[in-house]
Amino acid sequence: MSRSGGGGRRPDSRHDQPTQAPAPPFQRGTDRGSHYGSGAAPSSSHAASTSTAPAPSSPSISASAPSSSSVSTLVEETEQKLTLAALAAATPPPSSSQAVGFPVRPGFGTVGRKCVVRANHFMVQLAERDIHHYDVSITPWVTSRKINRQIISQLINLYRLTDLGERIPAYDGMKSIYTAGPLPFESKEFIINLPDSDPRPSSSTRLRERQFRVVIRLASKPDLYTLQQFLRRRHFEAPYEVIQVLAVVLRAAPSEKYLTLTVLIKVSLLEWLINEMMNFCIRHTVVGRSFFSTDLGPMGQLGDGVEYWRGYFQSLRPTQMGLSLNIDVSASSFYEPILVTEFVQNYCRDLSHPLSDEVRLKVKKALKGIKVVLTHREYNNSHKITGISSQPMSQLMFTDDSATRMSVIQYFRERYNIALQFTSLPALVAGSEARPIYLPMEMARANAYNEDTLVNKEFGIQVADDLTSVDARILPAPMLKYHETGREASVNPGFGQWNMINKKMFNGGRVEVWTCVNFSTRLNRDVAFQFCQGLVDMCNSKGMVFNLRPVIPISSSNPNQIEKALVDVHNRTTQQGKQLQLLIIILPDVSGSYGRIKRVCETELGIVSQCCQPRQASRLNMQYFENVALKINVKVGGRNTVLVDAVQKRIPLVTDRPTIIFGADVTHPQPGEDSSPSIAAVVASMDWPEVAKYRGLVSAQAHHEEIIQDLYKSIQDPQRGFVHGGMIRMLLMLFHLCARDGVGERQFSQVLLHEMNAIRQACASLEEGYAPPVTFVVVQKRCRTRLFPAENNRCDLTDRSGNILPGTVVDTEICHPTEFDFYLNSHAAIQGTSRPTRYHVLYDENRFTADGLQVLTNNLCYTYARCTRSVSVVPPAYYAYLAAFRARYYIEDETSAGGSTDGNRSTAERNLAIRPLPVIKDNVKDVMFYC
Repeated sequence: MSRSGGGGRRPDSRHDQPTQAPAPPFQRGTDRGSHYGSGAAPSSSHAASTSTAPAPSSPSISASAPSSSSVSTLVEETEQKLTLAALAAATPPPSSSQAVGFPVRPGFGTVGRKCVVRANHFMVQLAERDIHHYDVSITPWVTSRKINRQIISQLINLYRLTDLGERIPAYDGMKSIYTAGPLPFESKEFIINLPDSDPRPSSSTRLRERQFRVVIRLASKPDLYTLQQFLRRRHFEAPYEVIQVLAVVLRAAPSEKYLTLTVLIKVSLLEWLINEMMNFCIRHTVVGRSFFSTDLGPMGQLGDGVEYWRGYFQSLRPTQMGLSLNIDVSASSFYEPILVTEFVQNYCRDLSHPLSDEVRLKVKKALKGIKVVLTHREYNNSHKITGISSQPMSQLMFTDDSATRMSVIQYFRERYNIALQFTSLPALVAGSEARPIYLPMEMARANAYNEDTLVNKEFGIQVADDLTSVDARILPAPMLKYHETGREASVNPGFGQWNMINKKMFNGGRVEVWTCVNFSTRLNRDVAFQFCQGLVDMCNSKGMVFNLRPVIPISSSNPNQIEKALVDVHNRTTQQGKQLQLLIIILPDVSGSYGRIKRVCETELGIVSQCCQPRQASRLNMQYFENVALKINVKVGGRNTVLVDAVQKRIPLVTDRPTIIFGADVTHPQPGEDSSPSIAAVVASMDWPEVAKYRGLVSAQAHHEEIIQDLYKSIQDPQRGFVHGGMIRMLLMLFHLCARDGVGERQFSQVLLHEMNAIRQACASLEEGYAPPVTFVVVQKRCRTRLFPAENNRCDLTDRSGNILPGTVVDTEICHPTEFDFYLNSHAAIQGTSRPTRYHVLYDENRFTADGLQVLTNNLCYTYARCTRSVSVVPPAYYAYLAAFRARYYIEDETSAGGSTDGNRSTAERNLAIRPLPVIKDNVKDVMFYC
């Protein structure tokens, strides 16, 4: 089962446009990954399972299944096996029977040509220190790490030489400090006076002081010895607490630097807002585990009021060679420090008229969750935006503290003597639903940010200056099989890419009933006809059987009446007693309708569609026709290419016996969308032994829930008895391989226990005693490890862009000290530095060898259906990623059209309101509709 996910930035909405198949993109404005010592975040995963005998096909809900007691017994056995058996072959035994043991490395790979690469890992040496952990309590409670750091920094400056016994603590910004020896007390209270950086009008000539009560109490004594034993492979539980301490120490200096400078810049920015005298400033900020600053490299404009800054990321990791500091270059997007009215002009030039519903929703989505600074007061007051009002300010009324009903316009005129100019615009909404705060857009500005003694001397940490040299191997590319009627029936790709010249698809799909709708006003009917004719000719030349004539004439429709046009096409086809197999759609000239088209086609009408950009359609380009033909073929049930080894049944453990490869992913809503559910997707191969055709299912679940909840479910029905269902059960006929994406390392145990139990229950519900062997692999596509050629001038070790070659695999120095993981660079980067994916085996009943799993993973990366390139993430996980994002379009209108939401709602309250996704029609689910 392949699991892909982790919340990510919304990819280009036109997923079925021809692409060079980039890896799933990052989320804008954040840096997310899965790393020791810095919290867990979504990453990628994959998994596998093998079955000795096929299980019967079944619908998603069935009452004819084994008893619940037999299922429970099997689940208990699975839990016990997961918890205790994985390290049974290792000596010494695990240090804790409560921890889930992951498979030990079965050895190192040997297949491929040996080489040396450099990795962005830096060796870390530790001196003996007596680490102490202290809890920190600050009253009144402060949520801002920036203010917390100011308070503790002031405390250290005042008391380091006295009460702190000359110790320099490392602070995590919230509730913990760490020292390299004991403090002179076990518990002590301090009173800290902090200057107020937001002076009120009554005290504008001097800074007010705020008083905080800080209590420091001894919490624990993390032991460096356990880390040393773990790195020497004598201890099998990663000592996360110790690694967290060291990570906090290494992050302390840059965190203090950037957060302190941020305060200075905000004061300078306030002066600029009042006096309009400041023309330049340096801005700094921290996002997740990354540090960004305008002095770390040139900024760039991304449009729509967004700019990008450069920065760096760091994470401390245990590896085979010892502790390693992983440092990577980052870039992230930030809103420019401009008035919100200027930002809105990127969407609507004329602000004298009310915004259309479409523009209002776009603006709401762009602004929700960001902080704005008000400019109409003498002090720097910021608010977090929760939405925008549905009414323009000219109609917006509220009740003030004296129970007087008044308009927003009247309030600003009477209270601040300000006559608002853009009264036709909606107001920004902050606060809660119970007590909303209305902010005029013209009064709000998007917020902007402006040799280590602690590390080296206090904690005795030394970090190497050079990149680490690592032994690697270059795996050979697989032979790919095409149809025998083509002039080339097979191909051996070079540098991770090939083409379709002289080749025909392995299985060409058949399209008898089709038509085209053109929603572009720039393309006339003749161009649309020529485009369809060229596309149909290309499909036929590549091995498909494509009817030359559409079932109804190609038509042009009003882009403002998309749903009506789609329903009309469906009705006209069904009136002829035919089922539309494919609808070619030329999209409107203005973006924003792709999701609505897919929702209507796939969940309401049961139509498989192929969307095309009008700009591309007008060019009548042969390469474009070929790329679209690849997508159309798999959408109508065909297969573009398969592995020669799969056809000849020469893939160990996969072609030896009937096998399904599953892929899974969970995608999360963008930051600020606290009313949207997370969406899980599971895909499964349906064509053993070729394993190239995947059926997909999707399900909504709790907001930001990473564990897939709907793999298996059962209910007690009064009439039918014990009823079984779930995505795995619906897809399951036999089980072999499972790849799971989107899991952070701190979540491994939880995800494995829950999802393996669901898999076992689904199997047992199909047939008494049915328990096929499973291999469960996590795929971490967002890992921050980068691999570089050791010698840049050798053409046998680099590709045309100077990157390491596709197929480069590393399972030695920078990998886990004991567990079964590896880094694989399976693709050729189109631009920039290629990004390897990390694969981590959590469960392996099939007993894969290192070579067996590495070669299988690399070979599968050449079977991705949407292009003639190898991809960076194994296809089952990639397909699940695409399916999950496709499903988000089904609910996008519902979750985006409402008013403001209460950002203070609890997770439990949000989870109560999970709406099920619209059901995808059966004929759509049967094919790879998400490609």
